[in-house]
Amino acid sequence: MELRPFAVAADAATVASWPASADEVALWCGLREFPVPARVVAGWQLGEDVRGHVLVQGERLLAYGEVWCDEEEDEAELARIIVAPDARGRGVGRSLVRGLAGLALRVGYTEIFMRVHPGNAAALRCYRGAGFVPVDPALAAEWNAPQPVSYVWLRHAGA
Repeated sequence: MELRPFAVAADAATVASWPASADEVALWCGLREFPVPARVVAGWQLGEDVRGHVLVQGERLLAYGEVWCDEEEDEAELARIIVAPDARGRGVGRSLVRGLAGLALRVGYTEIFMRVHPGNAAALRCYRGAGFVPVDPALAAEWNAPQPVSYVWLRHAGA
């Protein structure tokens, strides 16, 4: 498996096709629109602080995720992690998350975080298996104050 930068034209439609329901879309990226249009996934790449990547095996896309870079705070957040339906349950998500965290560390971010919908038990298991631990409850409460959901906030244990 290899981690490579997201290719907007080639990858957007494939990644957009992976969620199987509106509930899965909400857990993945917080949107209410189902199916997710490819143009929405492509548009995420326009953010100056967003670095989209895909995990591939040969030419086959297995997983997608983003590193959101906050240079002012000297931290990164991993976001919008999703694995192709036929690749789930095989450690692909854990490999993707480890790869994205490694990228963030190599470019010098000292803190790496993730927020996870509290109803996404499979993602929580994956991220903990990739080296993330819950942040202090007081910090999570502070970060959740402006959020639409009380997310589970995780910090990379190696950061």
